[in-house]
Amino acid sequence: MEGNRFLPATLKEWEALGGGQPDFVYVIGDAYVDHPSFGPAIIGRVLESHGYSVAIISQPEWKDPGSVGIFGAPRLAFLVSAGNMDSMVNHYTVSKKPRRTDAYTPGGKTGKRPDRASMVYCGLIRQNFPHTPIILGGIEASLRRLAHYDYWSDSLKRSLLLDSGADLISYGMGERSIVEIADALASGISIRDLTFVNGTVYKTRRPEDLRDAICLPGYETLRADPKEYARSFALQYRNADPFRGNPLAEPYSEHLFVVQNPPARPLSTEEMDEVYDLPYMRACHPSCLEKGDIPAFSEVKYSLVSCRGCFGGCSFCALTFHQGRIIQSRSHESILREALRITEDPDFKGYIHDVGGPTANFRKPACEKQKIRGACPDRQCLFPEPCRNLKADHGDYRRLLKKLRSLPKVKKVFIRSGIRFDYLLADPDPGFLEELCANHVSGQLKVAPEHVSDAVLYRMGKPSRKVYDAFVQAYRKANQKLKKDQYLVPYLMSSHPGSTLKEAIELGEYCRDLGYMPEQVQDFYPTPSTVSTCMYYTGLDPRNGEAVYVPRDPHEKAMQRALIQYRDPKNHKLVKEALEKGHRRDLIGTGPKCLIRPESLKPEQQREGKKPARKRKTIRNIHKKPSKP
Repeated sequence: MEGNRFLPATLKEWEALGGGQPDFVYVIGDAYVDHPSFGPAIIGRVLESHGYSVAIISQPEWKDPGSVGIFGAPRLAFLVSAGNMDSMVNHYTVSKKPRRTDAYTPGGKTGKRPDRASMVYCGLIRQNFPHTPIILGGIEASLRRLAHYDYWSDSLKRSLLLDSGADLISYGMGERSIVEIADALASGISIRDLTFVNGTVYKTRRPEDLRDAICLPGYETLRADPKEYARSFALQYRNADPFRGNPLAEPYSEHLFVVQNPPARPLSTEEMDEVYDLPYMRACHPSCLEKGDIPAFSEVKYSLVSCRGCFGGCSFCALTFHQGRIIQSRSHESILREALRITEDPDFKGYIHDVGGPTANFRKPACEKQKIRGACPDRQCLFPEPCRNLKADHGDYRRLLKKLRSLPKVKKVFIRSGIRFDYLLADPDPGFLEELCANHVSGQLKVAPEHVSDAVLYRMGKPSRKVYDAFVQAYRKANQKLKKDQYLVPYLMSSHPGSTLKEAIELGEYCRDLGYMPEQVQDFYPTPSTVSTCMYYTGLDPRNGEAVYVPRDPHEKAMQRALIQYRDPKNHKLVKEALEKGHRRDLIGTGPKCLIRPESLKPEQQREGKKPARKRKTIRNIHKKPSKP
């Protein structure tokens, strides 16, 4: 083990350190994994490095109020996080059916955390410790910090700060804000007076706290008029930058406001290195392992975080509101130190699984101006076309990968987090693509065009189809040059706002021309605080106020999904109905361009083959040049 010990997660461990009153008690919805891919581990270690003691309560028995009291009242505050995922996304599929597994729980078991975990944990704490400060953090609190559409109840919810009873929300990546909060509380400042910390949300009844804030529409106004919610969301989006953002005040009554301070400033490379060089155990706590392995940890155990933040600007992604658009990266030296620690693990087989972040090939801010002025409030870096100020350069990333490949005991370095192909094409030096194909692809590269209809791609904030087609050609040529047999596996999304049956049929035709039936298709999932979710709720694009068609009917969504998987015999009736409603009966027949066969044919004639193609055979067809009819 690299570190000396875990943060105490049992009363026995705490007493072995001398007992007494911890500065913070951290209640988390996940199993406790002391690894820098898990937010609670980072926050706990950062606080420890600044001299504060932290005790962990992992997945408390949420039906037992006493489960959050094993360490007693902390000296400064309770910290609460639902976990690395929103608890409702963790529990339910897009069709609102319970998931069968929980990747952040020992053994993958479900039921170890409640729905709306942040609210439940805060409620348990309030029952036991009514006067102890509670600070909410994590992805669930971060993306529900102001009024938000809640897909699971199909309603507009208040700020989680109010519904949980917490005193403060630390949103985004909280290393800066949590230390500032801790220092303020330790100096004797009341939690009610912590109105000045960037990266936090607080509630107030004092008019003087609103002096510099932009006033958003009130909650009741938002509930009454979806157009007002779209307008409010646009204001939030334009103020989601740490350099340009203003405080935002959301009224809940004449005398009650929830105020969001601007985001915390990005970490410098030196500060990022300090965070990732802390003495993590890089393991699951023994009390968790007794109940089984944690699937999510297995996915990242031999992966390296190179960067955070994303200027890609996909509408369905919440990164703008959580990590922000300004790229923050670690130094090569820090990443290499961690890689060497990985190679010392007795179970390491020579394969580093990933080197990346939200977008693997982003290693620096999109342009020089972002470092001092922040991201533009009304302009995207890559959408609809790359900004003229964009500096697309993979040189630093290529040097890092080469160093990692050269380490002793390392056989292969893979890149499994997303590659932004439009950024790759914008680089005047084409060398990265060839290097990627030569050294970092394991037979197939997963990419995310998401759709092929330009009308839908526009609402998604994705590049036009011609950009993806150009990447497909470049990828094919690179592999031909290398004499490698490697393929692209595209991620596709159905039922995104803007997609009618016409666009869904277009996507089905694209799959036909590829000779490819995706085994898994992602229906659009309206999660809190994304542009796409705002479209889903309001029927408006908050960026420009345009009306957007939204497929909400479950049957229509099933048809759109079936069109992508039209080869599956179970989808025949849905595909037929979709083609008829979309006035495309020309795609029902026996010709090479048809999606399904007529029902008048015998069942064995309708099937394209007696047995479904094996997965490997299907993948080999992806993005190969289709044969002429």
